[in-house]
Amino acid sequence: MYGSGTTPGLFSFTRLTALFFSVWVSLSSGSNYVVGAYLPQLGARLHLTHTQLNVFAVAGNVGVYMSGPILGRIVDKRGPRPLLIAAFILLLCGYSGIRGIFDAGLGKEEDLSRVHMIILVLCSLISGVGGHAGMASAMNTTAKNFPDNLRAVTVGLVMSGFGLSAFFFSSISHILFPGNTSDFLLVLGLGTAIPMVFGFFFVRIIPLPSYGVTTIAADDYQPLATSSGSDERQHYDSRSKLLQYQSDATDEGESREPMLHHTPRTHDGVLHEPLADSVELFSSDFQNRSNPGSISHPTRESSSEKIVEGRGVNLYTWTLWKSVDFWIMCFMHALLAGTGLMYINNVGSIAQALLAHSNPTYDEAESAIWQAAQVSAISLASFSGRILIGIAADTVKSRLRLPRSFCLPVMTALFILSQLSLTVIGDVRHLWMASVLLGLAYGCWFGLLPTISIEWFGLAHFSENWGIISVFPVLGGNLFSIAFGRNLDAHEPLAEAGPIPSPSITAARCLAGRECYVQTLYMNIWACLIALCLSLWAGQRDWQHWQGRDQRGERMNTVDWEDTGEAVVPEDLEP
Repeated sequence: MYGSGTTPGLFSFTRLTALFFSVWVSLSSGSNYVVGAYLPQLGARLHLTHTQLNVFAVAGNVGVYMSGPILGRIVDKRGPRPLLIAAFILLLCGYSGIRGIFDAGLGKEEDLSRVHMIILVLCSLISGVGGHAGMASAMNTTAKNFPDNLRAVTVGLVMSGFGLSAFFFSSISHILFPGNTSDFLLVLGLGTAIPMVFGFFFVRIIPLPSYGVTTIAADDYQPLATSSGSDERQHYDSRSKLLQYQSDATDEGESREPMLHHTPRTHDGVLHEPLADSVELFSSDFQNRSNPGSISHPTRESSSEKIVEGRGVNLYTWTLWKSVDFWIMCFMHALLAGTGLMYINNVGSIAQALLAHSNPTYDEAESAIWQAAQVSAISLASFSGRILIGIAADTVKSRLRLPRSFCLPVMTALFILSQLSLTVIGDVRHLWMASVLLGLAYGCWFGLLPTISIEWFGLAHFSENWGIISVFPVLGGNLFSIAFGRNLDAHEPLAEAGPIPSPSITAARCLAGRECYVQTLYMNIWACLIALCLSLWAGQRDWQHWQGRDQRGERMNTVDWEDTGEAVVPEDLEP
């Protein structure tokens, strides 16, 4: 799309436009987190138990996270447009289906039929898939549109839109359609689908600009001989200033970006030793051109040292699964994101339980206000966390010269504090404190983890790898959410023991306050403590990699432009 010399600058209008629409698409993709604002009303109208409500909410989470590997592979190979089309269709159909069942109600039936329950769950599922499709497109595009020294900030900005989604939609509904759940679902359907249409035209991958690159004519190219006698060849694309590597093992449709140096690809998914230890400059008359067995690679004129992004690896498929760091990240993700999902899905029920406890004047309208307030608090805190962690992590790496993974224990501590505070809060007026802590921790976690994934496993297969990692929150989220629902249902008889002051209180299934759910919180706290230990281990392992690279004289934090993960896996640091 961009010829030689026409690549947009790093802060060009074209690149910033793509970033703006990526944030907008992301803002429309996180509607799964607003479920707490309408879940109690959905349960009251359709006579659903808390366990059934959590199955409905978990289906949305499954759609978001289980679709990750497939959607990630598609966006890595085909770009963002196919997923944006899918996101438009799935989000519109999903929320329209939920609204249709809500409007129809029970009719003459006492409970929702099994068929309608299955349809309701499927609608939640496809809306989750649609949300992830939009998010994967926006995040993949942004990660490839900006260099390493800006990646945590820009990816965090896109992720912040995802976190702000719940506040955005709940605020629109509260202002325009107060107390009307049906119109709220209509806003979700249209408000999430329409931005995908704009994203289709403006969210696109833009090549990174190159600096101080010497242009090589096509007829100046000579095949590169290797000591192993490999038949692999490099081919020059006349539309680019740089040599591009192409081999039979290269995945069809894989995007190619400027490369600092060439490394041979093997079929096992790992890129091994480089053909040269450093990148050397060519003189203007290409003195080495006469040597038929070698060719030098141009780079920036200011440096000839070896530049490696992150750990300089490209792990995917089976090599990813064999990595210890992959499993550390996945288990942390399952425990911490699962804790966050449990709270987000059930914060409406928590607010109801606290408001109804020893409250003879319980009012359903007041309950809805408190529910919306918690959703907004979580969303705003998550939005702030995703931006702040990007700035903090880039500062830790560029200024303090420490791995970004050193931020992981701090974020884990925030999760622990949120759960501890929730165990002692007995008044709905103080629930905002737990919501803010949880939202901040959740936003920081999702704002930083994609960038760490790029550092640990490479950029070339980022969306595919992140999609696999994103499956694991479903495990923790399902476990904690179902446990929460069962705990709440188990306390329903306590509500029947006391007088019901008004018919509206029947929507609040548990009147025992924090005793309705506190046992689940203890389980969450233990899970977060395990995650804290894993985060410390991850930081220690990352520090070892960092020191090893310093000893070899490789720079890790000044990459202005880089390849798509085509780098070296050092033998002494292989996972």
